[in-house]
Amino acid sequence: MNPRPPAHAEQITTLLRSFKLTTAAEELVPRLVTDGHEPALATIAEVLDLEAEARHARRVARLRRASKLSVGKTFETLDDKRLPRPVVRKLRELQAGDFLDEAINVLAFGLPGVGKSHALAALGHALVEQGRSVLWTPTYSLIQELLAAKRDLELPRKLRRLDNFEFVILDDIGYVKQSAEEAEVLFTLLAERYERRSTALTSNLVFSEWDRIFNNKMATSAAIDRLVHHSVILEFNVSSYRTEKAKGRKKG
Repeated sequence: MNPRPPAHAEQITTLLRSFKLTTAAEELVPRLVTDGHEPALATIAEVLDLEAEARHARRVARLRRASKLSVGKTFETLDDKRLPRPVVRKLRELQAGDFLDEAINVLAFGLPGVGKSHALAALGHALVEQGRSVLWTPTYSLIQELLAAKRDLELPRKLRRLDNFEFVILDDIGYVKQSAEEAEVLFTLLAERYERRSTALTSNLVFSEWDRIFNNKMATSAAIDRLVHHSVILEFNVSSYRTEKAKGRKKG
């Protein structure tokens, strides 16, 4: 009958496999046990835990730099007391990150200044802390990058690079009326990520006004269909924070 595995054996083996050290994962614990070094397993497990934490910290630092997220736009600085309760609950659920594995989109609608951008940036920060890859970008800025890539015959390569991000957050979609060429590359991006990667967006425009973005009813319908098919919709039905602050100053 085989002896019961030491308490830290499974932990050591799991960590070594996560480090892609497959041979060490298979050989280290059995050899130590056979040679009578079981007391050392606790120390080894502790050191490997430290290594895992350090690797995660380095990964998070790399992902944070690549994300282009605003440093201060986190859940800690988000005034969620003024947001609709359903929005707050859903944001908390999304923090777990499970929606990324199902390529679910997150669509935030509301007037300017209601906290849409801050909320999605905060979600992005929370996901980065878990080691998930996120990109934050103003929609107009990304469209110009896609147009430049298309002119240089590099659009497929640019889309592949964007595909490395599990979560792309497009801020202020529809803020500026798109030309036909701009609308085309935006639609191409959405179509490429459909059912494969999660996309988030903030918009001041309800869907009935999206003809202003795509200039074509068929393209508008197709874009909305791809976004909504697997999505969470957050409606920020509150007054503008900036307007409230301005009113407060006048009263003062």
